[in-house]
Amino acid sequence: MENRLLKEMREKEETVIKPIFRFVFILFAIIPLLIINGCITKFIPEETADKNLIVVEGVITDQPGPHTIKISTSMPLGIRSSASPVTGCNVYITDDTGNSIPLSETSDGMYSTSPEFRGVVGRSYVLHINSGPGHQNLSYISSPALLKPVPPIDSVYYEKVIVSKDGLGFITGEGCQIYLDSHDPANSCRFYRFEYVETWEFRLPYQVINNRCWVSNNSADINIKNTTSLSDDKITRFPVNYITNESDRLNMRYSILVNQYSLSEGEYEYWDKLRNTVEEVGSLYDIIPASIPSNIKCIEKPEENVLGYFSVSSVKSKRMFIHDQFRGMVNLYIGCENKVVGYNDPIPNLNSVVWLIIDHPEPPPGYKVLTYYKGCADCTARGTTTRPDFWPEDN
Repeated sequence: MENRLLKEMREKEETVIKPIFRFVFILFAIIPLLIINGCITKFIPEETADKNLIVVEGVITDQPGPHTIKISTSMPLGIRSSASPVTGCNVYITDDTGNSIPLSETSDGMYSTSPEFRGVVGRSYVLHINSGPGHQNLSYISSPALLKPVPPIDSVYYEKVIVSKDGLGFITGEGCQIYLDSHDPANSCRFYRFEYVETWEFRLPYQVINNRCWVSNNSADINIKNTTSLSDDKITRFPVNYITNESDRLNMRYSILVNQYSLSEGEYEYWDKLRNTVEEVGSLYDIIPASIPSNIKCIEKPEENVLGYFSVSSVKSKRMFIHDQFRGMVNLYIGCENKVVGYNDPIPNLNSVVWLIIDHPEPPPGYKVLTYYKGCADCTARGTTTRPDFWPEDN
């Protein structure tokens, strides 16, 4: 009896004391970390100048307009907020043949040419801005920018990328890498920038009204390339875009339209430094925005920093479609079927909180399946049912 009591006491003691010792140990381990973290405060450098700088963004190309110039003011360092548009400006462009092209304010801070205007290869263009009374009536002017020709894109193509394998070495997941080849026989372009618009078709796995849709996205990365270190002005296997198998882009049919822009050396330097600023996380103080070179200056205050760049470029485009099978594509609709109800049961909040995705009247008594996610029942939640003009008719 006594041994049994002692055993029970020891067990109770261990159940009480061991957690206490663990708690004390964890507490002493955490206290130094709390002290260290308590000493860390967000550092925002003291600003002495360059608040609310003018930001100018826009490109003129040899393609039909309208072409738009965006004018805004920057926010002070350390404040996360959208830039403020600068309204009421007088904006126009001149070329080296004496032409003057006015721009009209189509929305706050957005100034556009007429749809008929397009740049001409070989001409130089200058941007003129008078900021109006809302920004001290200051005048800004760009350096002359030469519209250089750009060669056609030779090819846009893709290759499958192995993402995962099983224990036996069989491929279980594939992504898609899109490449570009281009060359300039005249060896004169040398500096390039690339943008793309991707469009893909997707279909819901349920027989609902809006079952088939298309989505389009513009590229967000800064893709640039220079060939100055090469004897030939040639680009081979330039990685334009990578498509993961964790989206539904490749499930049906995918299209990408790649635009190739000509750049001057100064504009290439601008995009290169801007890319470094955006991509190098934590390097805000290595290359601050005001240090990125601009081709725009203030006439009345030459010492004032101006952000952004007035670009002129020739453009060549090429489209590619992908209609292929890729292993391991994600199923985005695996969690759609949330609730099953009787076929004749009332459905409160239908098409506002819940949506019908399966209507199965037979065999009696039948049933209906509901979802709490609109995107499972209506593809227009993230796309459009309007087929793009360029989309093939064969599916």
